[in-house]
Amino acid sequence: MGTVLGEMRNVRWHELRHAYGSASQVPGTLSRIAWGDGPTAEDALSDLGQWIGAPAVFDSTVAAVPFLWELAATETVRDRAGVLELLATILAAGHTQHPEWTRAAHEAVAADRPTAARLATDASAPQAVRDAAARLLTATDGHTCGACPPRTTA
Repeated sequence: MGTVLGEMRNVRWHELRHAYGSASQVPGTLSRIAWGDGPTAEDALSDLGQWIGAPAVFDSTVAAVPFLWELAATETVRDRAGVLELLATILAAGHTQHPEWTRAAHEAVAADRPTAARLATDASAPQAVRDAAARLLTATDGHTCGACPPRTTA
């Protein structure tokens, strides 16, 4: 198994944007969520939410979502429930001028639905993680928006 966030170095963050400009500081913020103490991780999660998740999504959001899923699944991360809540926020957000970012961000969240399903039923996970995962599952399964294709039923 690789290091948590090990693949983050392969993303050209400086070429991506978030709500306030260059996304070059996103890797450091993700690292603070992964390894920071409680207050540090909480502040980093709040910053990241403002940059990539609310009220709009960006190209950096799409790049960050797989790492957020990795953090949600890593037991040593202090605020896994908060990470899952940020994923739900991203699923509900959009970008009116860039619907392609909206669609890609929503697809990235939905792509790791199995992780949410596992966390929602993981008896060893804290209750807050199980609850946040269950809410994210509900949001993913019921997701509709103008940027995403309609869900088909088989």
